[in-house]
Amino acid sequence: MQEAASQKMVEAVANGNELLVWAVCGAGKTEILFKGIQTALEAGKKVCLASPRSDVVLELKPRLHKAFPETSIAALYGGTEDRFENAMLTIATTHQLLRFYKAFDVMIVDEVDAFPYSMDKALQYAVSTARKPESSLIYLTATPSSHMQQLVKKGQLDAVQIPQRYHGHPLPVPSFKWIGNWKRKLEKGKLPALLEEWIKKHLAEEKQAFLFVPDIETLKTATALLKELDTRIEGVFAEDPDRKEKVMKFRKKETPVIVTTTILERGVTIPNSDACVLGAEDDVFTESALVQICGRVGRHADFPNGVILFFHFGKTEAMVKGRHHIQRMNNLAEKR
Repeated sequence: MQEAASQKMVEAVANGNELLVWAVCGAGKTEILFKGIQTALEAGKKVCLASPRSDVVLELKPRLHKAFPETSIAALYGGTEDRFENAMLTIATTHQLLRFYKAFDVMIVDEVDAFPYSMDKALQYAVSTARKPESSLIYLTATPSSHMQQLVKKGQLDAVQIPQRYHGHPLPVPSFKWIGNWKRKLEKGKLPALLEEWIKKHLAEEKQAFLFVPDIETLKTATALLKELDTRIEGVFAEDPDRKEKVMKFRKKETPVIVTTTILERGVTIPNSDACVLGAEDDVFTESALVQICGRVGRHADFPNGVILFFHFGKTEAMVKGRHHIQRMNNLAEKR
């Protein structure tokens, strides 16, 4: 499946076409791009790999340097010091594309459904104007929008689908656990018992974990209470001035548990980790967001069976649809 997608990518680059790579989290989307990028570079084409999230840019930079050691590469995000004028391969947040005009022969948009790109017409315009008039456009996502899925069904957008991870193991399916009125518990200065038990278990086993929460207020309260269990636990959110440092500490295994908003639903890979969502019934946890959160788990071939748990105060349609989405992909992979 991955090889077929890689070949499709090469064809799209060679022919200046548009292509959607619809691949589950952990399918190896970045590696699928390598042959296409190589084809473009050998033809003297300038390539841009854009993502809505700076965390994704930071994760991609070393991987692309390793894959293309002889190529000039620029990584652009808020506060970056990279020079980009002569780079043949540019990795950038979608905001940074506002700096370019008709610059790229190949434009790859990773996580095309992610906020803010999916909601911001200005960023979508930036992608279109940063491309040369005759250029290739490649979309990557595990959760394409309903509009994009309709374009595929109507034959208006070429697509290749990868329902299986590169290591061949099925996607971990989330479990639902009713946790009661968790907000009231936090307001009283206490952690919900089931959550505290789950965190203590991971600390005892020295297994890293993501704890996703719906908002910054919850994040700050929960982090303060969790630090009483282990001072190394950190909380991180979009405007956190120490965001990059905290994520790096988590990558280096210096942080056992990271409490986060949906900013880490994509782009951060920890080989042996579990994840849970506190307040999975909140509106911020859409079907797409929940599928992406599940995608943090079981990505590494040596640790393919991580646990993902939705703590909730009432099941939602998004939770049910998210779980069904993952089960459907597993069934499709098994049939193929």
